[in-house]
Parts: sequence; C-alpha cells; structure tokens
Amino acid sequence: MDSGKPDLGKFRPRLIASRRDRTVDRAGPAAILRIFTSEDARHERRPLYEAIVLAGREMHLAGATVLRSPMGFGPSGRLRTVRGWSLAACLPIVIEIIDSEEKITAFLPRLRDMMPEGLVTLERVRVVSGTEAEGVPQARRLPAEPVEG
Repeated sequence: MDSGKPDLGKFRPRLIASRRDRTVDRAGPAAILRIFTSEDARHERRPLYEAIVLAGREMHLAGATVLRSPMGFGPSGRLRTVRGWSLAACLPIVIEIIDSEEKITAFLPRLRDMMPEGLVTLERVRVVSGTEAEGVPQARRLPAEPVEG
C-alpha cells in the first residue's frame, strides 16, 4: 500500500569531500596557469579541456575554469570565429588553473603528457580574496530525503 511518502530505503546520505587541500589562502602569492587550445583538441577520446580540468581536480588544485572564446587565431594565422548561429565552429579555449606555484609546477609534467604542443603560460599572482582553508569541515552530510521543489 502506498502511503504517499517516498521509499527512503533507496536514498543514502552523500558526502562532500574535503575542500581543505583545494583552497588558496585568502590573500597572498599564488600562480595562474593558462592553457590555450581549441575545442577540437582531444586527449584519449575526450575533449582536451575536460581532460586537463579533471587531471587538475585529481591533483587537488585549487580551481580551474574553461573559457570559450568567440574569436581568435594562433600561430597558423587561421581565424577561428563564430559565424552566425553556427554551433559547430572550432573555437579557441583558454583553461585557467590557480593554486600555489609549487602545486602548479607539480602539475606541469602531467599537462605535458596530455598536451605535447601548444601555448601554456604561468604567471605569479597575488590573491586578494578567496576561501580560507581554516574552518572548512572535513565532510558534511546532506539530507537523505529528496528535496521537493
């Protein structure tokens, strides 16, 4: 007999992994790695930008962002642009990864394995606002019940 309530036996609490080693100090020195590539670049059957972001996440880097550009060109001089409403364009992609210079430097060999050629820049930056590692809980339990919306 259906009581109208969901069967909670199939729901399990989920854990959010610790963010302690994925943070950059609130203020201070850091490094930003910029990787310039294109939408069609691949690494082992997956888009290169996706492979790079996932590798950075596996190495517990503080953060990564993928930026899709509406226009650009590289060493070949070939202009890549969105024309009209075409979604099939091979557009430029910039991946930015930020963390301490030591952690970024440790990531570079893995990046070279995924991307043997292409433009990569590394700059020292000063973080002026961010998330502090102190006070971030190791893990937090989410409610077991489904959220009704």
